[in-house]
Amino acid sequence: MSETASSTASPSASFSEGLATPLQFVKGVGPRVALTLQKIGLHTVEDLLYHFPHRYEDRSNFRPLGRTRHNETVCTSGEVCSVTVDRTARQGLLLTRVLIQDTSSAAELVFFRQPWLKDVFNRLKGKRICVYGLVDRQGGRPTFRHPEWEELSDESDSLHVNRIVPVHPLTEGLAAKTLRTIAFNTVQKYAVLVPDVLPRELTRRLQLMDVVPAMVQIHFPESTVALEAARRRLVFDELFLLQMALAKRKRAMGEQLPGIPFEIKPAVLQELTDSLPFELTAAQRRVIGEIQADMAMPRPMNRLLQGDVGSGKTIVAAAAILTAVRAGYQAALMVPTEILAEQHYTVLARLLEPMGLTVRRLVGSVRQKGKRIIKEETAMGQADLLIGTHAIIQESVDFHRLGLAVVDEQHRFGVLQRLTLLDKGITDTTPHLLVMTATPIPRTLALTVYGDLDVSVIDELPPNRKPIRTHWKSKAYAPQVYNGVRKLIAEGKQVYIVCPLVEESEKLQARAATELAEHLSTEVFPDLRVGLLHGQMPSSEKDETMELFRMRELDVLVATVVIEVGVDVPNACCMIIEDAERFGLAQLHQLRGRVGRGEDQSYCVLLGDPKNDEGRLRLEAMVETCDGFRIAEVDLKLRGPGEFYGTRQSGLLRLRIANITGDTEILELARREAFDLVDRDPELKELDHHRLRDFLEEKYSDIILATVG
Repeated sequence: MSETASSTASPSASFSEGLATPLQFVKGVGPRVALTLQKIGLHTVEDLLYHFPHRYEDRSNFRPLGRTRHNETVCTSGEVCSVTVDRTARQGLLLTRVLIQDTSSAAELVFFRQPWLKDVFNRLKGKRICVYGLVDRQGGRPTFRHPEWEELSDESDSLHVNRIVPVHPLTEGLAAKTLRTIAFNTVQKYAVLVPDVLPRELTRRLQLMDVVPAMVQIHFPESTVALEAARRRLVFDELFLLQMALAKRKRAMGEQLPGIPFEIKPAVLQELTDSLPFELTAAQRRVIGEIQADMAMPRPMNRLLQGDVGSGKTIVAAAAILTAVRAGYQAALMVPTEILAEQHYTVLARLLEPMGLTVRRLVGSVRQKGKRIIKEETAMGQADLLIGTHAIIQESVDFHRLGLAVVDEQHRFGVLQRLTLLDKGITDTTPHLLVMTATPIPRTLALTVYGDLDVSVIDELPPNRKPIRTHWKSKAYAPQVYNGVRKLIAEGKQVYIVCPLVEESEKLQARAATELAEHLSTEVFPDLRVGLLHGQMPSSEKDETMELFRMRELDVLVATVVIEVGVDVPNACCMIIEDAERFGLAQLHQLRGRVGRGEDQSYCVLLGDPKNDEGRLRLEAMVETCDGFRIAEVDLKLRGPGEFYGTRQSGLLRLRIANITGDTEILELARREAFDLVDRDPELKELDHHRLRDFLEEKYSDIILATVG
């Protein structure tokens, strides 16, 4: 194997040549096993080479049988003494029992429904075998049930024992030994073809292992030191290539069309702060400064604004909008739901219209005549700010001088929708772009998913906000929880009750909410005013229900996740979430953020009986903290980056070996090196960069061109 590791790939070969060989032609595979491998996405040699082990077992040291302990996984060995086949007393199952011994003790190997093993072990009597498995010593003598085993010889160079053994992800019908053997055959023959595309200067300076020996050692490590060095190289490769793609995308966006340099006047921020009944937090002032500095540049701003629920992102957006309008341009605010559009319209119109701005909203519930007038005002430049759902990116909507596009809850929009909004700008220029999210994103994920955006974080809540007290109760305690609701309402407060999540369809979700509202209004709270809000209601009806709740004409609002964002009713100080274990952690945090918006103490009660550890950990995290960034870190660890809320449509590559929650140091290094390299050699014209350039064009063009094509 060391000879294979010392070889190098031909730099002139296509990156796909050889590596695209179908797996059925690999030694030990064939058509039948190839079909099984396809179940876990393994079709080609390249797929298998990058199907890395998910853990390793150190089977390099044999433990004497007499020193094995109960419930411990060990690697041991012994001489085969006898083999018998009998049936269990209760179920009549065939059991094959094999007795082995060494100088310290004896042990029994037990195999269910494999009577043919009797002949195998009879031939091995008097010979030494290696055994790996879990020890059961409850009967005194150590017993191994269905262990891995194989015959030992002095010259044995086993893949499965007497070494650090890789354990690969499997599928039904595929044994660990089988896949390990196939992986060995693949690595032996094809690892040499893996291209080393990193600049040689970079690998030397960072003292990274060459890629071919790294590929060999990651699958079949000779030592823990070699394994760590191999993993570091392959993790760096994966993160560096992704960061190179993001760095090139960011540069391409900046070069595509020039931005609009705004004249930033200090009086603009003063004008805004003078109109507010509260002081801006230090974090809000810092972030507004970062945004205005971007807007003063001749390149388009591309900034992600993160802020926890209630941190004051809307005021920051208002500052950016006012800056654009005072510079002689228009602004657009695109949001995912009509409820959020109405919420923003109410807040921003009340704030900006007294300063002379014209604020308009374009949503489905506006009548056709009203829509026509709003579109005319926008096209003529009479509307300074247009707020709406994806309706504002329709072809029939034109802006006179769009200088700023703001996208709220941006994870709900695809890249193409954001691009379409930017295309509404003035010919030959690109509007500044500010994307906002109230779903806090861990720094490592932000660098990976939004590496082409500059990131601003509002990491401070207004001083008068009280932490929401969160409790987790079994559903058996629902009557007591409802009694607590009744007490709060008697004090003049209002309550949200979120119905259980139904995944199948919005219609089923609406029906579940309707049934819950009916149950609560007739059997639990017959004397209270119970309202209903779900996504299948007409827009006018939704607006009317929310207005009734705001005006305190309703005591309890039964709702689906349609209230997840944008709903702001300060008098609502309690939220009950039914079957809370059905919701994702980020969604639970977003829902909880609908309360705690006034000065009174607020509460969130999670009613649920989780059936697994992940559900329990989610609810425990909600009880433990109200910090959205800590919630996000827990969520990322529980679900991984591919499933993290909002990342599936963002262009995030499936990471095959890197762990962004654990490889932070390598991620930071890879990002720094990638962005420095693109700054020094944007087109990768230097000779040492040609392989990297060709590889990025072949493998990463979809990411590089995702926002500039």
